[in-house]
Amino acid sequence: GILGNHDYTRSHRVTDVADRLTARLTGLGLQMLRNTSCDVQGLTISGADDLWSGQCDIDRATLKLDNDKANLFLLHNPDAADGDVWEGYQGWILCGHTHGGQCKPPFLPPPFTSVTNPRYVAGEVDLYDGRRLYINRGLGVVKYPVRFNARPEITVFTLRRDDV
Repeated sequence: GILGNHDYTRSHRVTDVADRLTARLTGLGLQMLRNTSCDVQGLTISGADDLWSGQCDIDRATLKLDNDKANLFLLHNPDAADGDVWEGYQGWILCGHTHGGQCKPPFLPPPFTSVTNPRYVAGEVDLYDGRRLYINRGLGVVKYPVRFNARPEITVFTLRRDDV
């Protein structure tokens, strides 16, 4: 798992709260990826801390990556997918954070998404350099307990090996 901005409290920067949450989740048997990677049956899964926390370190999280193998990267905030730190990475980046705009007028972009890049609302985004981004709308809400034209989402990916 990875942490999101609210896992650092409302200020998004209280690291001791995030550390306690990580310890609790790890104690329950979850593998938490805070700027690190793990190998799962030949698939390298990397994860970075939340961008707003000030703890996000893509370089550190990608130290173990081998582009000759399958890679998957987990981020909370899709804005962290921008920047020069991704040079050479080939694979999928899975994100959340935007809630799909939460309240989106039909046929128009959402008025607020809490990201800088206006392309990063929901769904698949081609980053044109061998990277593909998927932004999940998630289940929750922010501030107001309502969603409009941004249905809650649980995404299921089926991973297949090329050698099968």
